[in-house]
Formats: sequence, C-alpha cells, structure tokens
Amino acid sequence: MAVINRISGFADDMTVWRRHLHEKPELGFDCYETARFVAERLREFGIEQIEEGIATTGIVAVIEGQGDGPVIGLRADMDALPIDEATGAEWSSKIPGKMHACGHDGHTTMLLGAARYLAETRNFRGRVALIFQPAEEGPGGGQVMVDDGILERYGIEQLYALHTAPGHAPGSFHTAPGPIMAAVDTFHIDITGVGGHGAMPHETRDPVVAAVGMVQAIQTIVSRNNFALNDLVISVTQIHTGSAENIVPETAYVNGTVRSFDPEVKAMVRQRMQDIVGGQAAAYGVGAELRYEEGYPATVNDPACTELAVQVAREISGAEAVNDRHVREMGAEDFSYMLNARPGSYLFIGQGDGATWHHPAFDFNDEIAPVGASFFARLVERAQPLG
Repeated sequence: MAVINRISGFADDMTVWRRHLHEKPELGFDCYETARFVAERLREFGIEQIEEGIATTGIVAVIEGQGDGPVIGLRADMDALPIDEATGAEWSSKIPGKMHACGHDGHTTMLLGAARYLAETRNFRGRVALIFQPAEEGPGGGQVMVDDGILERYGIEQLYALHTAPGHAPGSFHTAPGPIMAAVDTFHIDITGVGGHGAMPHETRDPVVAAVGMVQAIQTIVSRNNFALNDLVISVTQIHTGSAENIVPETAYVNGTVRSFDPEVKAMVRQRMQDIVGGQAAAYGVGAELRYEEGYPATVNDPACTELAVQVAREISGAEAVNDRHVREMGAEDFSYMLNARPGSYLFIGQGDGATWHHPAFDFNDEIAPVGASFFARLVERAQPLG
C-alpha cells in the first residue's frame, strides 16, 4: 500500500481529529462546532481562502497550486445521526441521542489530512476546492450548496468524494462508472374514515383495512408493474393507527420509500401509487391523500473521472484492492446533486469488519484515514500535474 509518507507521518494527528469529531456529533445543518473545528485546522495549515456559513454551516476552502490550471473539488460530509451510541469506545459520543454512525467524522478527517498535505506541497496546477458539507443525512445539504452557487463561484470543473464501507477489506476501493447509488423518494398516505365501536364495525368506515389493502397492493408494483431488470425497491416502513382494542379508529397513516435509478420507473411508481390509493379508498369508502416527495436523485459517476479515480486508487492500494465494477447500491447520497451539475466520481473505501452504517455500534476505522487522505491528495496531483 503506497500511502504518502508525509500523510503517514501525521496519522496520529488525524486519529485525534477524528475522535474529537466523534465525541461531538451534530445533526443536519447544525454543524456549528464541527465547522469551527474544521476552519481552525484549515487556518493552521496555512490556507487563507476559506468561505464559511454556506448552507448554514458548510465550508469551501481553496488551496492555490503552482501556475494556472483547472479547479478540482473534493467533498466530505460532516453531519451525524439521531442514534444513541453503543460502541463503548473511550471517544464515544458525549451528546445523548446523537452519534457518528455513518463515518462522516472519518470523511471529514480524510479531507483534512489531504488538505494539510496539499497546503504544504502544492505540487499541482490550478486550484483545489475543499468542500465540507452539512446535512447529507437529510434534508440535502449538497443541493443547498449547489443552489448557493459554489460550483460557479469557485469554477469547480470536476468533483470527487469518498464514503467508508464496512465489510470490505481495509484500504480497498470500490466504485463503477455510471449509476452507483439510487434515487430515493418518500411517500405518505393519510387515510380518513369514520371511527366507532369495535363491536359495530358496520357503522364505521374502517381506515385500518383500507391501509392494509393499500400496503398489499403497493407490494405488487415491483412484481407486476416493473420490468424485472430495472432495479426498484419499495419499502413500507410505517403504519400508524388506532388507540384501543375496542375502537375502530378514524384515521390511519402509511409511510415508506421508493428507490430506483430510471426516471421512467420513478414516474411509473408515482402514477401506480396514485391509482392504488384512489382505488383502494373508493373500495373501502374512505378518504385518502397521497403525498409523494421526490428526494435525492441517483448518484451517477462520470466514466472518465471514474477511470482516473480508479487509477489513483490502484496507485495507493494496489490493483488487487480496487474493484472498478462495484454493484450499485440501493442507498441514496446527496453528492448526487453535485454530480448532476459537474462530472466526477464517488468511491467507497473499505474499513474492515464490524457494524454497518446507521448501527449504534458503528465506528470509523482510524487506520484507513491516511489511505483516504492519500487518495484525495494523489488524485489532485494526477488530475492537475505540474509541467
């Protein structure tokens, strides 16, 4: 593994940074202390052009290379999740109900490590824009930063991001050209019937049986309306209704997600849900409203950018540790908004065995931080070489 020597030299510092961030998780756009810590480190590295307060707490910092050239963007997300931590680590979250359960503390640390090296060496042409983004876990800080004009303001021409991957060998890389993560939409169904006594259901219009009918019918969209080779997952995740065993309730609520890659599939699902909700409501004599919210679009890697990223990953970790045909994931990622606006690539970096994402026992593997930082740094040098 060809981790950059200088980055290996301050690996212990990176561990300290990461564990500090892990102890103080913040949610959504409210990454104030995280952003303050990041800005302090960037200034320590001698980086002078730092814009703070983008999308509330986001940061863009620019490192000038040697001579004229393009601008490459590197992105890390900073927010945590509303989960009680169960790792038992000395550096566990000090804030009840919040923890870094998806590795964003590690992503931020890897980009800080690359920033320190690049600020010291500046062995590249043009500029590198370091993007520290809040609210990846929702409601979409990536889109807000794009809408705020950072890509145009800094002239960013291509973009790259890393995400830790439990279950893969430490320091391995996994990516693919084209779609790599799904689009995600959310549906809400509000059902209104007529409540009454459980002993006299004939005097009610029962929203419970209507909810059950809708859920069963929704399950047929994947199996009967979608071409089997088009990836699609529909998950009903919540049904809320009722208050006692002898009362037919007046209302019911159904909620879930839709994950897909093809815009035509998305449109088909939305139409079928409208048909199902309307039809089932009429059949059971209840009122029903479907609220269908389009969320993060699919994350689509540019082939040329992905080829460059794979070459750099092989240089860092060796050819045998790089999978350039990674099976696309049905999870979603708001880096997709940036990749919709500029070419780039999104890669997973293996962190070894252990709890998976969004689990209370998850913890980032500090041993891979120098690997990820080396990848970011070498990527800039290879994309924008001197001479």
